[in-house]
Amino acid sequence: MQHNVSTTDEEMGKTNPEFNETICTLEFTLPNELEAPVFFYYRLTNFYQNHRRYVQSFDQAQLKGDDRSYDQLEANDCSPLSGVKNDTMTKPYYPCGLIANSMFNDSFARPVLQNPQSGAGDGGPVVFEMDQKGIAWDSDKERFSKTKYKAADILPPPNWVNRYAGGVYNDSTIPNLHEWESFQVWMRTAGLPTFSKLAQRSDDTNMGKGTYELNIYYRFPVKEYSGTKSVVISTRTVMGGRNPFLGIAYIVVGGLCILLGLIFTARHLIKPRYISILRFLSPFLLHNSYSPPAQKTRRSHIPLLEQRGCGCTRVRSRDLGDSRHHDSAWKP
Repeated sequence: MQHNVSTTDEEMGKTNPEFNETICTLEFTLPNELEAPVFFYYRLTNFYQNHRRYVQSFDQAQLKGDDRSYDQLEANDCSPLSGVKNDTMTKPYYPCGLIANSMFNDSFARPVLQNPQSGAGDGGPVVFEMDQKGIAWDSDKERFSKTKYKAADILPPPNWVNRYAGGVYNDSTIPNLHEWESFQVWMRTAGLPTFSKLAQRSDDTNMGKGTYELNIYYRFPVKEYSGTKSVVISTRTVMGGRNPFLGIAYIVVGGLCILLGLIFTARHLIKPRYISILRFLSPFLLHNSYSPPAQKTRRSHIPLLEQRGCGCTRVRSRDLGDSRHHDSAWKP
């Protein structure tokens, strides 16, 4: 871990080259080669992006490029992160809302292979090339457009201040949300408190086995909400990427169904319910009467069964249209 070193992050160098970074160097070993495409994810735990107020905290018109005023944002779902209003100025945040303000802002350098196999490079460390193009869904890109704001009319969200020199935008540093795929990925909120989001990818080059070093520009705090952050490097097959959640869910639900089935079967075998015996039904039928509305003209007969001590059954019918009763002969 290195503290207070000048940034070497390419993106930060464009917006605030004087920023001092905390850089964490992570070393990991790949036991096997990963075939292209290779995906690089960051994973967060205990971060609830699915909170109702959090999910609604953005302004779609602003994301589409409209120069929305502070009052318009304040009346929408962006409050309380709509902007700054005091005696000296009134400026909206761009972009406004809780989702944008809490954007994951750690940056990742490209992994560097420390012990390349023979024939790879000149024997020294080899950089595994990855980039951030293609990490967002095409449908997400349609939600964002280049803004109509002027730099002097807006402010970065509070958690973005360190990203821009002086904590303000200029004409060359206003983010183009239509092309900023990392932002588009973050704005697609996760449904669970533990989630992974794609940070970079390599579509054409296999990632060879060996020991790698990865520099991480450490900016996103997790201790404040008792969370963790980590990185995941993965690939995919014809069945898609690795995601054990659905498999685990199916096994758990299937196991519960089997357990409940066994419990109900045992309950039926130990103490069955004999609903077909007439002595269970006759009290209800004998004492249950029905008086139809006066205007009803259609007549129907409900057979009523009575058991006698001799073991014979008498069938009695009740006319629903009037109060007359007809008893049939005794039947053995």
